[in-house]
This record gives sequence, C-alpha cells and structure tokens, in this order.
Amino acid sequence: MLVHLSVQNYAIVEHLDLELERGMTVVTGETGAGKSIMLDALGLALGDRADSGVVRPGADKADILASFDLDDIPSAREWLQERDLEGDGPCILRRVITAEGRSRGYINGTPCPQSDLKALGERLIDIHSQHEHQSLLKPDTHRRLLDEYSGSQELARQVQLAAQRWRQTRQSLERLSSSSDEQRARHQLLSYQLEELENLALGENELDQLEHEHKTLTNSEQLLGACRQVIELCGESDAGNVLSALTSSLQRLTAFRQPPAALAEAVTLLGSAQIQVEEAMGELNRFVDHFDADPERLQALEERLDAIYTLARKHRVQPFELPGLQQRLLEELENLNADDEAIGRLEEELTSYKRHYDEKAEQLSVERQAAAQRLAAAVEAEIQRLGMPGGRLGIDLKPASNDEPQPYGREQIEFLVSANPGQPLRPLSKVASGGELSRISLAIQVITAQTSRVPTLVFDEVDVGIGGPTAEIVGQLLRRLGERGQVLTVTHLPQVAAQGHHHLFVHKARGTSETRTAVSTLDEAGRIEEIARMLGGVDLTEQSLAHARQMVMDANA
Repeated sequence: MLVHLSVQNYAIVEHLDLELERGMTVVTGETGAGKSIMLDALGLALGDRADSGVVRPGADKADILASFDLDDIPSAREWLQERDLEGDGPCILRRVITAEGRSRGYINGTPCPQSDLKALGERLIDIHSQHEHQSLLKPDTHRRLLDEYSGSQELARQVQLAAQRWRQTRQSLERLSSSSDEQRARHQLLSYQLEELENLALGENELDQLEHEHKTLTNSEQLLGACRQVIELCGESDAGNVLSALTSSLQRLTAFRQPPAALAEAVTLLGSAQIQVEEAMGELNRFVDHFDADPERLQALEERLDAIYTLARKHRVQPFELPGLQQRLLEELENLNADDEAIGRLEEELTSYKRHYDEKAEQLSVERQAAAQRLAAAVEAEIQRLGMPGGRLGIDLKPASNDEPQPYGREQIEFLVSANPGQPLRPLSKVASGGELSRISLAIQVITAQTSRVPTLVFDEVDVGIGGPTAEIVGQLLRRLGERGQVLTVTHLPQVAAQGHHHLFVHKARGTSETRTAVSTLDEAGRIEEIARMLGGVDLTEQSLAHARQMVMDANA
C-alpha cells in the first residue's frame, strides 16, 4: 500500500509530506483548495503524462516521491525482480519535471522510462474518478469492468494476442495468395525459359572455342592457298625460290679459299636462315597434309552458334551472358517455389492460431457468462441501496457478428439498465440521467473494486451528484472497501467524510506574496469541526458540531 507521499513545488504546493495508513482515508477541503492536487501529483509518480505547467511558479522543478509497502503485492515484487529493480525496504517511485518540460522517472533510485512507472503503478494503485461516469457509456468499458470483476484480465489479454497473431498471419497469407495467379504464370514462363537454357547446355568457354573453330573453317580455302604459295616461294618455284637463293648465296661467299674474316658472320646468318626456311616449309607441309576442311563440321558449328545467338537475342542479352541469365532465372524460380512453401506454412499456422484462439475465447466466454450474472446482481443490489428502488442492471453478452477471431473475444458486452420499476432494460447511454449515471457508476466501481488485486484504491469525487441518505450509504460502501485494504477518497460530502478511518484536510496557506496548498492530518476534534463545516458552512454551531460528532460515532460503532 501507499505509505508515504512527498510533493515539492507542484502546482501551488510548495512542500507536502504525508504518511498514509491502511483503511479509508478521506480528503476534504474548501472549494478551490486543491483537494485533487495530491492525487494528480500521485498520478505523475505512477507514470501519468506531464508538462512544464505543473511546476510551481518560481521553482526550477517539481519533485514527487511515492513510497509503497509491497508485502501484499507479490505481482509488483515479481515485476521488480524481473528487471533487477528491487531494493531494501519500501518501493520508491519518483518523478521529476523541470520548468523546461523535461521529465525523469526513477524506481528505487534507478532511472527508468515513463512506461515503466505506469506499468508498475498499475500493480500498486487503482484510481477511480468522476470522469469514469462518461467512460461508463462505452461498451469497451463494460467489457473491461466485467473482465476485471471475473479476474479474467490475463485470459482476455491472451485472447487479444491470439486474435492479433491470427489476423497478422491472415494478412501475410492474403498478400502472398493475391499474387498467386501472376506467380503461376511467371512460374510457367521461367520453367520454359530454363528448359531452353538447360537444353542448350552452353559449356564453359564453349562459345570462344566455337567461334575460333568456325572462323578457322570458314577461311580454310584461303588459308590453304596461302600456305601452298609460301611453300612454292620458299622452295618449289622453278623460276626462283628462297632456298635456291640462299644456297646460291652461300656458295658464292664460300667459294674463296681464304674469305675475309669480316664475311664470316654473314655466312653464319645465311646458313641459319637456310635452316629456318627449311623448317618453316616442313611445318607448312605438315599443316597442309593434315588440314581437314570438313564441310559437315562447318555446318554443325554454324547450327550450334545460331542456336546460341538466337537464344541470346530472344532474351536480349549478349551470347556470353547466357550462363548468368540461367542462374538468375533459376534463383527467381526457387524464390517462387519458396513462396508456395510459405503459403502452405502460413495456412497451417493460421489453422493453429484459430484453434488456439477458439480454446482461449471459449474459456473466456464461460468465465464472462458466470461473472456477468454475479456482477449484475451485486450492482443491482447496490444501486437500489443508492436511492434507485426498483432499479435493475443487466449485462448483455451478444455473440460477435462473424466467426473470425476478434480481439475482444466471442461476444460484445453491454450494460443494460432500468432506472424505474416496470421499465424494460435498455442501453445505459439511452436511459440514465446524470444523477442516475453517477450512482450506477459508483455502484459498479465499488463492486468491481472488491475483486481488485490492487490493495490501494483511490476515489476522486466519485460521489458527485449524490446527496441525502444515499451519501451515507456511499460512505459505508467506501469504508467497507477500506477495511480490506487502503482507500483514499476525495469527497465533498460530510456523510462520506464521517465514514473515514483517517482524515486529511486540504487548505490554502496565504503568505504576503503567494498562496500555497497545505494538507493537515486531523485528529478527532479536528475531524468533527471539518465535518460540521461541511454540514453547516463557515460558522460552526453547537447543532452542527453535535451532528458531526454523532455521525463520526455512528460510523465507528
């Protein structure tokens, strides 16, 4: 429970230190004194949004610190342990807001984001405000209250997650399936194109070899003619050839008995030339003798090259790019096959998620059906006590319009009310007046709070629009809640204030230059005076004091 609240430089609060206890603590004060400021500050420590406007004028920052005893809140202790945030003694939540609008949060001295404060705060305090009167007109609120009353919040969350997974899987499946016709056509085309390329079976470096051989065969006649002509020029022409000329030249130079030494090198070179010409003629003769100018081979080469060139033109690539094209088409086809496999896998997942959803949603429906009857009966009893004799409350669980998994479960939930005897049950938004709505809201909040696992309950002026004998019943309801835990109640009704176990008085302390809010803990005499003021105005009389004293005595009886 909340054991300590410290507020510094927040709104018109300069400094506030409160020690809080178990039971029902009422918070009262004059109109405009700032009764809700304390709860607003507490909300900031619990992760509410803030801006620079909350900082007291003239101060550089607002600092709010709330300490909690976690002995009765195992879920909060587990939450802290999972994040290594547990500490010795009370759990301390702190929020600092600077005048520039920056905000910092701390849990047990460790900096943390606002979302962590909020997540932990939901396990520590349950706040009910007069604004819930309006939210009670929304079916979403009806569903939340019923699930809280039945203790089915976790199961409802599982149903929501199951529906979300199912919906996301279906969307993914639809995206893949919507293009299945195009994919099938593309699959057929790719298969055909790959079959052509595979039948072509173009080998590595085959194109270069084919083109080289084709060029050789195409020029065979010219090549043979050139080879024969060179052979004749080198050694076979009767009119004169290179070998004859070289032989004659050597003979002329070596005919002298003692040729000059300067001619020796020339003779050597001419001899070498004669040898090289003879070897070249030998190579040429062997080439001519073994050359096979096969026309059938040439035709085969041309047909093979034509098939390669034609397929390259068909795909608008260069012939040497065909192997790379084949690899790319193969990869695309494999991706299409993977999509087909993904569709099959998603279909299986969709079926599995639907089965899981049905199981959880059915379980949730059973719990809701059972809890709806109990909640309706309990609230109906309370609204009749709150000045609506003959008032009735029904909870309508209407099946969802289709079988698709819905995040809220298999049924839509709506509270129906009959404010007067003999009137049929109708939707709350169409029947209840402002005063009736506030009583119904209070009854629902009190009943649902009885099943809350959060030990600290805050009621911020939830008794607006209620007076007379009904107010005393409201106070008794809140006191009953306080006896099982901790209840903080901001009220303007003396009948409610008299029921409190503890009493905080909010007032304005006026200085010479500024006004600030202060909070005092009232003893029994102070309580009686404050309740008398609430009963009879500023001027206290013996009658109002006696009345207040009797109210307090009756509450404690």
